Amino acid sequence: MERQDTPKRALCVHCQSVHVVKNGHKDGKQRYRCLDCKRTFGPTYGTPLYGLHTSAQEIARTLLVVMRRGSLSAAEEVTGHKYETIGDWLRRAAFHAEAITQALVADLSLSEVEVDAFWSFVKKSVAQLSTPAVRRPGWANAGVASAKTDRAAL
Repeated sequence: MERQDTPKRALCVHCQSVHVVKNGHKDGKQRYRCLDCKRTFGPTYGTPLYGLHTSAQEIARTLLVVMRRGSLSAAEEVTGHKYETIGDWLRRAAFHAEAITQALVADLSLSEVEVDAFWSFVKKSVAQLSTPAVRRPGWANAGVASAKTDRAAL
């Protein structure tokens, strides 16, 4: 009988030790504790998803809407996520391009052309987000005012 390989053990993200044990769950995600440095960490530590409360699938869908609609404001209307939050996700995506590409291909089944278009858009958007821009005054009330005008015309 052949010997089965044991599953890969987690390495400590802080000190790279192999002396890591499971340490409960937080929000349904496994936590780990290093026996050498005594620090704890989760599976998303060091990834673009670290510290976020939104699922990876929802973030990927939102960024896909941004790419297809061409603006953060349009994505804000469609998804319900704030403009600033989506901008933060775009910046994180730019810093973790390889991991995001794998998620786009695996989770959303995007083609190579769609992934290339996505990264072209992210590059352009991050450059625009890095320049200080102020939203036009009354942007949140613009939809309400036009809806009132439409109702009054009826």
